[in-house]
Order: sequence, then structure tokens, then C-alpha cells
Amino acid sequence: MHGQEYSLPNPSLQAREGAKGIDWAAVRADFPLLRREVHGKPLVYLDSANTGQKPACVIEATDDFYRRHNANVSRAVHALGSEATEAYEGARGKLARFLGVRGDDLVLCSGTTFALNLVAYSWALPRLQAGDAILLTRMEHHANIVPWQLVAQRTGATIKVAELLPDGSLDLDGLYAAMTPEVKLLGIAHVSNVLGTVNPVATICREARRRGIVSVVDGSQAAPHMPVDIAAIGCDFYAVTGHKMCGPTGTGALWARREHLEAMPPFLGGGEMIKEVRFDGTVFNDPPHKFEAGTPNIAGFVGLGAGVDYLSALGMEAIAARERALLAHATEELLKIDGLRLYGRAKDKAAVISFAIDGTHSHDLATLLDLEGVAVRSGQHCAHPLLQWLGVGTTCRASLAFYNTHEEVDAFVAALRKVKRLLA
Repeated sequence: MHGQEYSLPNPSLQAREGAKGIDWAAVRADFPLLRREVHGKPLVYLDSANTGQKPACVIEATDDFYRRHNANVSRAVHALGSEATEAYEGARGKLARFLGVRGDDLVLCSGTTFALNLVAYSWALPRLQAGDAILLTRMEHHANIVPWQLVAQRTGATIKVAELLPDGSLDLDGLYAAMTPEVKLLGIAHVSNVLGTVNPVATICREARRRGIVSVVDGSQAAPHMPVDIAAIGCDFYAVTGHKMCGPTGTGALWARREHLEAMPPFLGGGEMIKEVRFDGTVFNDPPHKFEAGTPNIAGFVGLGAGVDYLSALGMEAIAARERALLAHATEELLKIDGLRLYGRAKDKAAVISFAIDGTHSHDLATLLDLEGVAVRSGQHCAHPLLQWLGVGTTCRASLAFYNTHEEVDAFVAALRKVKRLLA
């Protein structure tokens, strides 16, 4: 998978120029952290697949909640309690509209990891048994592997793995062939956090549904970067993480079909998730509140609501076009560097670039890039099985977002060339 073998994306003119009418320099100025320096150099932040940066409106909304409205939700009739509840439920509504779903089918939680564990323990654990199988893909993040392994250990179910094609795209023929009668659940990433591969989840979920297989989609790397219409995808469950989509950490959501939410038992017990508690039994609240025990991250969700407003105002189509242009620019320049290998050559991919330089450990490379002010991720990216398939121990990963610039791409490539000379 050397650079010379890479098929350069061929974006449209609109993608190269960005969406008309958006001042991307002004957009970048909305992000306070991007103005800082690191080691005396201007920060070039290329780790948005790890966590996204926050616009000032998100920071201010979170701060304003604590300064003016701080109270618990759904437990008080006083003004602050009403304001907090309205803000929290308002954030649920914003996120639901952003994803094209109903708010009462959206469980607010700490992020995709919690969401997938909720499905694992509340849907899968009571239903799976020996002889059943869970189908996963080679490109899954650990959050979409480990919970299913834990469930399999407790139920006697087995794990099946759908493999990839050499370009890093999913082998769809192999995936469909693996959808045998014993498979009860499919776990699949909408977008790979290592390869950037965008999976055709609507087609895949339709095929799973035809075979009676419940589909669980990890949308962590999709929701911040492209339009997501869960209803059109047709899955059974879809999980998102707020901190990757301009929101605070500790926020996210699980969407589920209503029939699943009605049938699933609570994952956690406590306050808020009940209608009535007696020592001889408890009547649980209606979904989604049945799954939201305890005091939630209210301020965080107020911030996430502001983040969703921000993304919606820009438009996800415009964001996707901007990122395609940045990806094309970065790929074109990286291909000119001798000895650099790119991983992930799928035709449809997000702005995630995993790479390595022959004879150089990724941690050394990332450390020296950091001294140049360039922040990239190094390691196995919570995807050990995928790295094993690639035949490498670790890689570096540069992940771009709409707030990055073409000048930053050039700075990254220049820093990479400098570091490569130092390591030669």
C-alpha cells in the first residue's frame, strides 16, 4: 500500500473551492484554541478524529448554563429547574433533527462507547444464546468489538469477521455471504477511524434487515463530517459521540427503533428512569428516559446543542465539500514524499489519512511533528485487529476538519519533510 499505488480522489470544482458563500477564515476564527502556539510554533491541529475542537459558541453556552441556569433536570418546579430541563430537552430535539429522527427515540448518554454497551447489555445479552453469531467488520473500533466479545462470552454466541479489500474498502460480497442464519446482530462503522473508508451503510443495513439481522451502526466518525439521515440508513441502532462534533466531552446519543426501546430492559437503575418505586417492584419510565438514570451531563448537552446549531448553520454538505478539498490537497502533497506509505485507498473516504515512513516509528514521527507545532495521532487508534491486517504495529494519523486550512496542509507537509530529513 505504498503511496504510488494510491488512487487520488478527484473532487469536483465545488469541493476544491469549498461551498460558495462561506468565509472559512472567519469560521476558523470561531475556534479559540486554534489560535495558540505549541513549542513556539503555530498550532496545526490534525487530530479531529480523536476529538474535535470547540467553537466559542459552545464554550459560551456551557459557561452560561453554569453561570445563569444551573439546576438539575426534571426534579424541580422552580425557575432554574424549569430552565435546565428546557435546555436539556432542547438539546435532545436539536440533535434528533440533525440526525433525522424523533427525539423520543434518542437516548442521551456519554458517547458511542456507552451507547454500544447499552445495546450489548440491554438488547443482545438477554436475547443471544449458544449457536448465535455476531458479525463485525475488520475495520471496527474497539468500542464496537469488545462489548460484543463480553456478551459472546456470557451467552455462548460467537464472533464472525467480515474482511476488507486491498484498498481498505469493505468486501461487500464477503459481508453478505457471512450473513448466515445464525447471525443475529451486525456491528459496523459508518466511517473507519483509521482508513477513512465510508461504508454504504444504507445498502448494508437493508441487506441485514432482509435476513432478519439487527444492525448497529457506529456513527462517531460520520456525524461530524457529512450529512447523516438515520431514517434513510434504515438501521436498528445508531450511535454518535458529541465531543467529535464540536460538543463537550461526555456527551453522545443512541438512536434505536421504538420497538427495541420498548422491549429492552433498563441498563442502569436509579433516579429519573422510573415512574414509581416500591420495595415490591418498580414501574420504569418511558423510553428514552428509561435509559437515562441519574443526573445527566446537562451543561455538556447544552453545549452540544450549540455545537449542533453551529454545524447546521454551516451545512453538512458544505462541511463535507470543504473536507474533501483538504483531503485531496493533503493526499496530493503526501504522495510526493519518498518512502511514505498511505493506508486506506477506498474510493469513498473521509478526511482521515493514516501513514507511515519506512524505517521510522510512528511515535518518533509524531513526537518530532509536535515539536514543529503539528498535532497528529500515533499508535493503533483503538483498532488493533485492523492494524494487524495492515501488517503494521502502529501508524500516524492526520485527520482534518472543516476548520483546517490549505495553509495548514502545506505546513504539515513541510514539517513532515523536515522531520524525515532529521530521521534519515
